[in-house]
Amino acid sequence: MMTEKMMIRSLGNEPPLLADGRRAPDKREVSLRWLSGTFLTGITSSVLMGVALFAALDGRQQLAIPAEAFASVNTHEDTAVTRGGRLIAPAIAAKPSDRAIMEVSTVVHDGDKEVVRRQPFSHVKMRLAANHVATEDYPDFDALAIFAADEVQPAPAARTGAIYGSDVESEVSLKTIPFPTGKSDFQAAPGMTLDEVEENVRSNGSALTDGATQVAALYYVDPQRFSNEDNDVDLTSGLSARVLEQNMTVSALESITPQTEEFADDIVPARQDITIVKALMDSGYPEPQAKMLSTNLAPPLGSDELAKGDVLRVGIIQKGEQAKLIRASVYRGTRHLVTIALDDESRFVEASEPPMLDAITTAFDDNSLSVPAGQNLPRIYDGIYRAALSYGMTTDMTALIIKLLAANVDFQAQLRPTDFLEAFFSVADSSGRATPDSELLYVNARFGDTVTRFYRFQDADGNVDYFDQDGKSIRQFLLRNPVPNGIFKSGFGMRRHPILGFARMHTGVDWAAPRGTPIIATGNGTVEKAGWDSGGYGNQTIVRHANGYESSYNHQSAIAKGIVPGAKVRQGQVIGWVGTTGESTGPHLHYEMIVNGTKVDPLRIRLPGGKSLNGEALAKFQDERKRIDTLLNNQPVDQVASK
Repeated sequence: MMTEKMMIRSLGNEPPLLADGRRAPDKREVSLRWLSGTFLTGITSSVLMGVALFAALDGRQQLAIPAEAFASVNTHEDTAVTRGGRLIAPAIAAKPSDRAIMEVSTVVHDGDKEVVRRQPFSHVKMRLAANHVATEDYPDFDALAIFAADEVQPAPAARTGAIYGSDVESEVSLKTIPFPTGKSDFQAAPGMTLDEVEENVRSNGSALTDGATQVAALYYVDPQRFSNEDNDVDLTSGLSARVLEQNMTVSALESITPQTEEFADDIVPARQDITIVKALMDSGYPEPQAKMLSTNLAPPLGSDELAKGDVLRVGIIQKGEQAKLIRASVYRGTRHLVTIALDDESRFVEASEPPMLDAITTAFDDNSLSVPAGQNLPRIYDGIYRAALSYGMTTDMTALIIKLLAANVDFQAQLRPTDFLEAFFSVADSSGRATPDSELLYVNARFGDTVTRFYRFQDADGNVDYFDQDGKSIRQFLLRNPVPNGIFKSGFGMRRHPILGFARMHTGVDWAAPRGTPIIATGNGTVEKAGWDSGGYGNQTIVRHANGYESSYNHQSAIAKGIVPGAKVRQGQVIGWVGTTGESTGPHLHYEMIVNGTKVDPLRIRLPGGKSLNGEALAKFQDERKRIDTLLNNQPVDQVASK
């Protein structure tokens, strides 16, 4: 009996059913009709899928146009491309433009004449933490190169001169001569009599007024004296009221000051998937503002994140140092997604799309700068060079800025997102790039909480230096470390002498460095002693400075040529080399500072500032400073860093 399992097992073993005398097909044969049908079906399916995909892409030949493609477009430089930094301080919004070329009238002394001409100047505000790309190579950090000044620098030529107080259309030559105080060669005419005055008034009275405008308001005598019966001269006709159009208001022109409200658009491109809060904080916005904006923007956007390629546009009202966020928009590429804005009750509500900006399409250009994450920020030294070179400054001008800031700034420290540098310098043309003849007139720098602002000034003798707003030189009176590449080894105070073996007062500071490392003078002065010291100091140099200060350099391997008693030295000049002469256990410099005959701690004593201007020189400097501040709309600084 055949069971169900046996029946299932036997299925497929029976021979095929044949009809009309046909034979069973050979399993090794291939059906051409089946093969051609399958082939045609595959081709048709591929063509239909290609047509559908082409239509879906709207004729484009790739799935999407990446935002980075805009970087390959050769667009002209525009204010939208060279806009300012995000926020240079937690409550300071960036201006739409961070570079301005302005024509300024300057005056240059040429013999006994003063030549006034217009020339271009560049005013730049640089966010040092942005991804600047240096246009040329710059020197590696070398502390000795920053502080040392081996060669005497000649007095610079008066190429730029001083800022002139008025604008001129073309070049003007002025010659000043003393006002003659003695007897004049010209004969003075006698004064007019009262009768002559009355006759002049009668004949010219009608010309004293011009319509509704009074030309002369002061009379020689009482005008009523000239009235007569015919009333032919009316001297009071000009004292009429001014007629204004209906609903017209006349007000004085309001000058623009740093406290004037100004609107700015800040563009924040998303180069990767990122939350709105993090994108804003990476651009310098404080956390409370970033969270507030994200909270209001997320509901209409449908997410609190920005996708790669999105652009966040923030509208800001800036007044002085304060910034208020009033609008925010999100774009996907160049397509507007959502906009929120403050209403009359200071609440964020959905709003219409604002007018399009070119900065949206160029947000991902190479020229568009973004602030990297804090842990990726470069050193201050690299940040200054990269930013300055990318903004058209020369390496020599940048090196000068480094030297002038060296007293207050640690160039090896890491940049902060809020660090910035503002500079004002002469250029050759409207391109804004400095030349070897360009001169730096003004610098305003902020690093952390330290603000340094100084101005260029050339005195009557042709000497050029930089001074703060009070006319004090930005250069230090004395440096604290005469071996810039040295390592601090031992401080001032009681210690166990390494050779004598007992406790002894250490009257200086030791800076360790390899034998032959240059030693620089810490300040300008006169060499008082240069030679061997039998008391254990070895080769010793003592320099006398102003106001009772002296500096002593000991254990030198050799003393520089020309360093002899009575020789003048400059701050930064190499005066010798590190050695181990005298009572010394290894190559180092024992540096001492002496004030009025008493040895003091060079690292702790409060040092006086550099030279200060006074008298006529100070008055001229203040005039120059005020002209620069007026041009740049500067506010007085509360604190200028000094050490």
